[in-house]
This record gives sequence, C-alpha cells and structure tokens, in this order.
Amino acid sequence: MNASKSSPSVQPYLFFEGSCEAALHFYKDKLGAAITALMRYKESPEPTGCGTMPALPPDKVMHAAFRIGETVLMASDGQCSGKPDFSGFALTLTVADIPASERAFAALSDGGQVVMPLGKTFYSPSFGMVTDRFGLMWMVIVLPEACP
Repeated sequence: MNASKSSPSVQPYLFFEGSCEAALHFYKDKLGAAITALMRYKESPEPTGCGTMPALPPDKVMHAAFRIGETVLMASDGQCSGKPDFSGFALTLTVADIPASERAFAALSDGGQVVMPLGKTFYSPSFGMVTDRFGLMWMVIVLPEACP
C-alpha cells in the first residue's frame, strides 16, 4: 500500500470571509506563494442557492490552494461574512536566516499589526509574531543551529 495514500495528513484551511483573492495575491507578492488551484462559486457544478450551496457572490473564491515552500494551504471566501475569525492559532513561517526573517516579517507586517517584535530569543536567533492585514497571526522564526 502506498504510504502517502494511507497516512493521514493535516492541512490548514483558511476562511477569509470575502477577502480570499486579496489574501492569495498578498501572500504571492510578499512570500512568493504559488497559487495552485482557484475555483469561484460561479464555477461550481451545483448552482449557488440550491441544495447544499448557499447563495454567495459568484466571483468569490469557493476553493483555493496555495503553496509556501513545501507547505500547501487551502482557502476560501467561506460565507463571505466580511468577518474572518482566525483566533486560537497561528501559522509558523520557518526561514533560513536572519535576513530572510526580517524580509518575511516586514512583508507580513505591511498593513498588519506586530504582536511581538522580531528579535533574538533564548530559542531562536530571530523570532517575532505579527497579525497580517487579513487577521491571520504568523510566527516568523529562524531555527537555532543544531548542537554539535
């Protein structure tokens, strides 16, 4: 049996409640994300407002997938409420070195709010926390060098 098909996996699915497309372009521009799939509500084989599909703006994102490094995240406009709620978790962006952490932190801070300024900690040469303009919290970290 193929291990990739039998092993469970977990992927974040983010509901941007109406700002998904803007978020995708922000992450593409700021973090080099690759948008690997995008389906709008109007492209659904089941019309919105019928059966299981609520009546939602046809040009909004029903489903998207994007990759940052090796990680695939999924996203949607959800119910298009305009009120995303990303409380109770954060995404961790692990980067190679301090300059990369400074670039990523500055990019995610654009229009966002710094929660913990980027700096040296006892567990990392560079760590910081920021809530981006979409309300999603990120922890940017450089892992310490491995002990000899």
